[in-house]
Order: sequence, then C-alpha cells, then structure tokens
Amino acid sequence: MNRLDRYIARTVLGAIGMVMAVLLVLGGLLNFIDEQGAVGVGHYGMGEALIFSMLNLPRFALDAFPAGVLIGSMLGVGILARSHELTAMRAGGMSKWRQAGTLLGCGLLLLLAGLAVGEYLAPRLEQLAEERKALARYDNLSLAGAGGAWVRDGNLIINIAQQSRGSEFGGMLVFELTGDNHLSAIAHAERAANGAGKSWELSDYAETRFTPTGVDGHREARHQLDSAASVGFLQLAVVQPAQMAFVALYRAIRYLRANDLDVRSYELAFWSGLARSVAIPIAVLFALPFGYGATRSAGSGARSTLGLVIGLLYFFMQRTVESGTVVFSLNPLVLAWVPTLLLGGAALLLLQRTR
Repeated sequence: MNRLDRYIARTVLGAIGMVMAVLLVLGGLLNFIDEQGAVGVGHYGMGEALIFSMLNLPRFALDAFPAGVLIGSMLGVGILARSHELTAMRAGGMSKWRQAGTLLGCGLLLLLAGLAVGEYLAPRLEQLAEERKALARYDNLSLAGAGGAWVRDGNLIINIAQQSRGSEFGGMLVFELTGDNHLSAIAHAERAANGAGKSWELSDYAETRFTPTGVDGHREARHQLDSAASVGFLQLAVVQPAQMAFVALYRAIRYLRANDLDVRSYELAFWSGLARSVAIPIAVLFALPFGYGATRSAGSGARSTLGLVIGLLYFFMQRTVESGTVVFSLNPLVLAWVPTLLLGGAALLLLQRTR
C-alpha cells in the first residue's frame, strides 16, 4: 500500500468513524429514553437504565453499521472528490479499479471489526445488560444461564428452558408447593404462550400430583395456568436467535437439525447476519462512483442525505425480506442475500459505467 492508498483509507475511515460516533451517541440517548418506562420497578433506577443503555450500544452499532458505513463512505469520498483529489490521482496513473480495491480493503477491515464485535462483545454485553435489568427489577428471579430462567410466584416455581418464538416458550416446568413448602405437584408443558390477563396457555400439559394416598397423573391438550409471571417478564432472561453469535447459531442449527426440530428462525438469523456483514465492504465500494461525474461537486449535506436514503432503503428491504421469510416459510439461505446482492450489483454497475 503506497502513500495514496493510505491517504484514501485514512480519509474514508475517518469519515466513517465520525458518522458511527454520532450514531452511537444518538443510539445511546434513544435507548436511555426508551428505558424510562422501566425505571422505578424494584431497584431499577436511572443509573441502572444508563448502564443498560451503554451495554446495548455494541448491538446497536452492529445494526446501524451498514448504514453508518455507507453514509461515512459517501462523506469520505465526497471530501476527496470536492478537492478534485480523486481526479488528480487518476490523472497520475491510479485507476478507478485501484481506488476501488483500496476502498474494498477498508471495507474488509471494517468487516473484521464488525465480526469481532458481533462474536465476542455484543452478545456478552447484551446478555449482561438483560441479566442486570431482570435482577434489579425482580427479586424472585434466578437465571439458569443462556436460554433459561426460574421464577417463584406464590406457591408456584416455574422454569422456562427455551424460547421458540417471540411470545411463545417451550419446555416449561411447574412445581407446586404446599403451604409448608412441601412438593405437591410437578407439571410439564411442551409449549407455553401468553394468555388473557395474568395467565399462561399451556399445550401438551402433563401433571403428576402427590396425595396422601398415592400419586395421581393426568394429561391435557390445553391447560390454563394463572401466574403473575408473564411472558414479557421471562423474556428478560432468554436469548433470541438475532442476539446470538454466529458460532452459537451454527451449533444451535446443528443441534436442532439432529433432533428434527424447527430451525427456520435460527437459519434466518444466521444467514441474515452474514449477509449484513458482507454488505459492509460493498457499502464502502458503493460510494466510489459518486465521487466522479456531476455528483463530485455535491456538498456534504447532499451526500449524507443520499447515503442515509440508500442506507434506509437497504435496512427496510432487509427487514421486509426477513419478515416475509418467516411469514411465508421461504428459504432463508436464498432470500437473506437478496438486498446485499442488489447493493453489490448496483455498486459494480455504477463503477463500470464511470468514466
């Protein structure tokens, strides 16, 4: 890498860093404001809400990274274009493909940084934030590691082993105690969903009750369990696929396939996250054609607006594809890559047509 390559990389990466810093400040502020509704419950105060917001910043950064990289790249390329430095570099023998390679290298560095945050930092801090929030708000909650939680509600002790959908849980165990804390019944439900009021709607319910004369057992297809421990309460302690690292998602997919269980939500989270990561170097490359031609004299406001519009279009397209994949049971391996492939195709087409 010669001096010109380093200069381009320093300018573009600096602009991306500035944009991401602004987005992180805004994201932290929005997270903190959003947490005000939870302040005051139990020991959860303003300080805990601030810590919760800060711990969730790496996840926000990952979600905003493609759009932030695109806006920052547009601004960085705009700085080089307005001073005619890109044109001077080309006149000095540096081709547009050489400049594209430099920007692609910058994108690969950002991709590695995003993967490191997504694999090692964001999941751990996000889980820590949820655990701190749950323990601060509820004194009777005990976490059973990633994917499980225990809670006591009166004479009931409830265990949730895993989450299957946003408002549905699986592997529920219910222990019922007598007034003197002796075990009176054990029950298991394959599925549990939020019912009306403070109740659960349990499916495939099996109960074993201990009586002075023996043990009685019965099964029900549907059973209603009254408990103040709602689905929203226990969602504080379960990990959703979108919050998991790639390695953890891959292991979960292998386990679910080996046991003939539904893997669609995990496959969608895996391939969508991978496609969004690959979109990062493409977003840097996409900005280069806008440094040539009539757009090279555009101001920073116009470039940031254009980058924001394109970034939002990509974001909404990605979310639309993800929602459609879940609703219509489509192939996540194919559809998750559609927005990224469209962005890459547009970048190559614009670069090819640049003179």
